[in-house]
Amino acid sequence: MKLSELVKLANLKVKCGNEHLGREITGGYCGDLLSDVMANSKNGNIWITMQVHLNIVAVSVLKEHSAIILVNSRQPNEDTLKKAVEENIPILVSDLPAFELAGKIGSFGIGKN
Repeated sequence: MKLSELVKLANLKVKCGNEHLGREITGGYCGDLLSDVMANSKNGNIWITMQVHLNIVAVSVLKEHSAIILVNSRQPNEDTLKKAVEENIPILVSDLPAFELAGKIGSFGIGKN
């Protein structure tokens, strides 16, 4: 599934990275502990988190994530948005809590052949 499809299906708001919504999603990871995300997420994953600080972009660049999805209507701070634009990492926002969003996205079959 492409990011653009997920944005529509999951009713996500694009904060930055519109030009990268053609990326293919390989799977997903949900977590707020950066070291855990670095150890366990995979290339091409979407990352669901409540974290909004600058370091989320660094982790996504390192792991080559498709996008970061912020939950509970959380908004990235200005430094985070600026860095995400520089590093070509889309940041999306959901009104849902992480558990509900992960379940909803899982029902779309992302990452399954």
